[in-house]
Amino acid sequence: MVKRILLACAGGYSTSMLVDRMRAVAKVKGLDVIIDATPESSINKLVEQADIIMLGPQLGHAEEGLRKKYGSKLPITTIDMMDYGMMDGEKVLDVALKLLK
Repeated sequence: MVKRILLACAGGYSTSMLVDRMRAVAKVKGLDVIIDATPESSINKLVEQADIIMLGPQLGHAEEGLRKKYGSKLPITTIDMMDYGMMDGEKVLDVALKLLK
């Protein structure tokens, strides 16, 4: 079953690089995932299409509100600042997959 991972940041641009790295790792590992980036303003429109929402560190302040709104439907987490800064696609993907189990 395909898992959909949605990364969100203020504009959707900085997460795009991380998405590319996560997709590369997923391809090498043969994982059946769809990984996309979106700006914060589109989260509400895309939440129904996601299995997990991962917020860029700059949106960490929104995690609690999103959990209250959607936490019963899917996991919501903030990406570790160091992993985000290093664009560590493998670590971020591993976190997503653990939360999806």
